[in-house]
Amino acid sequence: MKKDVSIIGVDLAKQVFQLHGATETGEVVFRKKLSRRQFEEFMKAQPRCRVAMEACGTAHH
Repeated sequence: MKKDVSIIGVDLAKQVFQLHGATETGEVVFRKKLSRRQFEEFMKAQPRCRVAMEACGTAHH
């Protein structure tokens, strides 16, 4: 049974993105570690949902 992702949490880092997809009830659908290029392609393919981003002080380097 396919579970619908309603929120994608994104942890920004220097070289990779850590993603955590969850349903409306908080059930984990996926956890992924993606490069910047992979992140862009992955997000384009996702259904419309809420995206929450977190970044540490050095993520901009």
